[in-house]
Amino acid sequence: MTKFKAWVSAARLRTLPLSISGIIVGSSLGNNLFLKTNIFWLAIATTLGLQILSNFANDYGDGVKGTDNKDRVGPMRALQSGVISKQQMFKGIVCTAILALGLAISLIYVSFGKDNFLYSLFFFILGLASIVAAIKYTMGSSAYGYRGLGDVFVFLFFGLVSVVGCFFLYTKNVELVVFLPATTIGVLSAAVLNLNNMRDYDNDKNSGKNTLVVKLGIQRAKMYHFTLLIISMLCMLVYLFYTYKKPMHLLFLLSFIPILFHFVKVFKTNTTELLDPELKKVALTTFLLSILFSLGQIL
Repeated sequence: MTKFKAWVSAARLRTLPLSISGIIVGSSLGNNLFLKTNIFWLAIATTLGLQILSNFANDYGDGVKGTDNKDRVGPMRALQSGVISKQQMFKGIVCTAILALGLAISLIYVSFGKDNFLYSLFFFILGLASIVAAIKYTMGSSAYGYRGLGDVFVFLFFGLVSVVGCFFLYTKNVELVVFLPATTIGVLSAAVLNLNNMRDYDNDKNSGKNTLVVKLGIQRAKMYHFTLLIISMLCMLVYLFYTYKKPMHLLFLLSFIPILFHFVKVFKTNTTELLDPELKKVALTTFLLSILFSLGQIL
């Protein structure tokens, strides 16, 4: 593996569509012409920066702690491979954090200008919190991913912050109904993490990484997973009930088909390593839902 390929691998490109799903949903609710706005593209760039930062930090944290070892299921990580050193990865984390912060500041300025200091301050603090959360998932002695709190942070930042926060950037307002699709994106994102942790159950348990799956055990983790999927669909159906105005609003229901197939696949799968392909499927299904939902809003 070349150093360039190692960095690309560490960025984990397959996680990026999931990370921008909330931005797409929040933007489509906040502005029908969102694709033509600087807010949207800066929000996309900021989110991608934060996701890549999180992936680099995860590679570093799990690599240093020895969680990424020969027993790990899935693709070999960059630090684990030895192609990228600890010092190089740490520098990559610092540079990506600075870039993400710069993008966040630009997004705040474009959204609020000079006249909304309190809004700007709030979102600046939120941006810093997002950077800290991205880094502290696996890095450091108090890494929250090693204490079973990863699902909570994923739900908050991928769901509520991403969708509701993006909606606010456009409207300078909060509507309770927006929390329904935000919850859907959040729980589907948590479902992807749960799949990852079910796949890595044995290695995480042996390495002392006490994810929620390690705490629950596989069978209860499966029930938790099914609960997340059901909540995701129910929230969208409730949102549809309150907001339906035209047939195009039904378009996102097509994304329920792969979710139901996935439900059956997880139910029938007893070997956790076989869940690895399902991560990509759920991530792309969440992205599909966001695209179909946004099309239903703007067409």
